[in-house]
Amino acid sequence: MAQSTAAQDNAAAAQAQAAQAQQAAAQAGAAADQASQSAGAASAQANGGGQTWASVDTDGNGTISKAEAQVNAGLAQVFDQADTNKDGELTPEEYKAYVESQQGAAAAQGR
Repeated sequence: MAQSTAAQDNAAAAQAQAAQAQQAAAQAGAAADQASQSAGAASAQANGGGQTWASVDTDGNGTISKAEAQVNAGLAQVFDQADTNKDGELTPEEYKAYVESQQGAAAAQGR
């Protein structure tokens, strides 16, 4: 009988340890998820704060004015270069062409 009780106690202790290990693993997984989310947020902030064209285009007309561009320092800095028709409004096509031209120039310098 004493052996049976000792075996039950050992089994209960093993179950408790397993439960603690599962809880620790779940906490580690949650910490990893949080770290990943934080890294993603930091990356988005470094790459323009996660702003979309629509979030910068506050009047919703499909283009970005020079005033609207001021919320993004990088965009404000290159606005005049990217606005090829010099109408004070940056279209998605103008911006895409500007970005592609810059990427092409960077690739040419890297050769």
